[in-house]
Amino acid sequence: MRKKLPVGIESFEEFLNEGFYYIDKTMFIADLLHNWGKVNLFTRPRRFGKSLNISMLKSFFEIGSDKALFDGLDISREKELCEKYMGKFPVISISLKSVDGLNYQEACAALCFTVGMEALRFRFLADSGRLSAEERKMYLQLIEVGKAGDSVFAMKDAVLLTSLKVLSQLLFKHYGSKVILLIDEYDVPLDKAFQAGYYDKMVSLLRSLFGNVLKANECLYFAVMTGCLRISKESIFTGLNNLNVMTITDAYFNDAFGFTDGDVKKLLADYGLDDALGTMRDWYDGYRFGGLSIYCPWDVIKYAQALLKDKNAEPENYWANTSGNAMVRRFIGKADHQTRSEIERLIAGEWIMKPVNQELTYSEVDSTIDNLWSVLFTTGYLTQKGKEPGGRWKLAIPNKEIRELFIKQIQEWFKEETRADTGKLAEVSRAFLEGNALAAEELLRGYLWKSVSIRDTAVKKEMKENFFHGMLLGLLQYEHDWDIASNAESGEGYSDISIKTPSQVGAVIEIKYANDGNLAAGCERALEQIEEKKYDLALRKDGMEKVFKYGIAFYKKNCKVMLGDRENEDS
Repeated sequence: MRKKLPVGIESFEEFLNEGFYYIDKTMFIADLLHNWGKVNLFTRPRRFGKSLNISMLKSFFEIGSDKALFDGLDISREKELCEKYMGKFPVISISLKSVDGLNYQEACAALCFTVGMEALRFRFLADSGRLSAEERKMYLQLIEVGKAGDSVFAMKDAVLLTSLKVLSQLLFKHYGSKVILLIDEYDVPLDKAFQAGYYDKMVSLLRSLFGNVLKANECLYFAVMTGCLRISKESIFTGLNNLNVMTITDAYFNDAFGFTDGDVKKLLADYGLDDALGTMRDWYDGYRFGGLSIYCPWDVIKYAQALLKDKNAEPENYWANTSGNAMVRRFIGKADHQTRSEIERLIAGEWIMKPVNQELTYSEVDSTIDNLWSVLFTTGYLTQKGKEPGGRWKLAIPNKEIRELFIKQIQEWFKEETRADTGKLAEVSRAFLEGNALAAEELLRGYLWKSVSIRDTAVKKEMKENFFHGMLLGLLQYEHDWDIASNAESGEGYSDISIKTPSQVGAVIEIKYANDGNLAAGCERALEQIEEKKYDLALRKDGMEKVFKYGIAFYKKNCKVMLGDRENEDS
């Protein structure tokens, strides 16, 4: 019987005990033990298995853990290493992904709760004969931090800032063994604080919390932290000289997060989906960690799951479905004409050369467009094709999934930007309902010059047409009393855009992308399709006394609008 595909499972123990399919990453443990620093920071994009690897480390190192979980896995062949390290350490493991809030007080309460719940795992400390009465009292204060209500805030200054260090000291004294500290998604509270406006307070809090437990802590064996961004040392790691950072550009541990090509081949073979390898590569591969090409695990598993239900299932943009992608939106919103041209090149499958700064603070992200390029790179929206002297990298969109995401976000940006100019929008709308093709064409060209277009042969013609379709639809929807339909059934097919107005004037619009640059021919094809499919019939049946027929062709940043025959419109 095939094992279940793991969707959203982040617990290593649950993976193995509940029979989920597991891509063996346990040699990450051996690599870590052979190359560890006192504090190890791994930065990877979201959805690449950071939380699962943290859970795996906890299951391997923690005293009292189930050693049978690792039977038959790659790490089990490392006999001496397993004998020396497996199940030999107290482990503190917290995830900061839920530390969020509309204000600092709410976020601080969430952090208190997270630390307090982890402290509750060690209830035996409250009665430990190896601790003094004062130390047991210190433990009880840690538990209070985790409770809801006023006590959360009463304790935070005195207890929270030293909570992880105190817990490590108590565990060390109880077990007589140094502690391993695991912190997952360490940068999420900073991201949330930056968005909500209390960034400086959160920086100060985390600087104290991390500094206390990570600096000069004799009870700490080593620590492992994960996150998306490498936050500037001056921000929260001040004075921490033992930080061992492994980013997406480093060769170390490049196969520990995400799926390699071999991993994906094996998974597809195990489920009888070998034929999907090419599609998987096109859509979900292309991230480069060090010099190794990596797939996004979340996407691979979701698409494999879809294929098991329907062998003809089309690949989807699972990345976009799991996040608001605020970073792309922020980036595009700040783009000038040069930057938009560079985005066009990226969508076209080309690369651009940019300096990359992997050590930023969130407060610096918006300071220059170069910093936003860097963040898009480190968070997985862009990947690298090589490095040039002087610290400049060749940046490119990794795969079709992220390309579609860029196109979608660009289209949304275009709608919002153009809606802000209500006067121009009114002119566009009026031109179409007055039969003024020349005015409509001139206005559209003006918007195209300011926008990002899709211009290469690597992008499917249908995708280009969809982009411009969405752009035009956004412009026309300014008129709230119009009935505007997209891809509505009409005549013998489905028209791109149809418009009905209270004044009983209608319009039907067919859009084409002219790959050969012949805009006039593209318009003619669009108008022929309107006549052939009789797209105007539905509008006439709904009482439109006049129906304008428009063929519109786009090519890069140019367009042509052609008005078709209006015979019988007054009948």
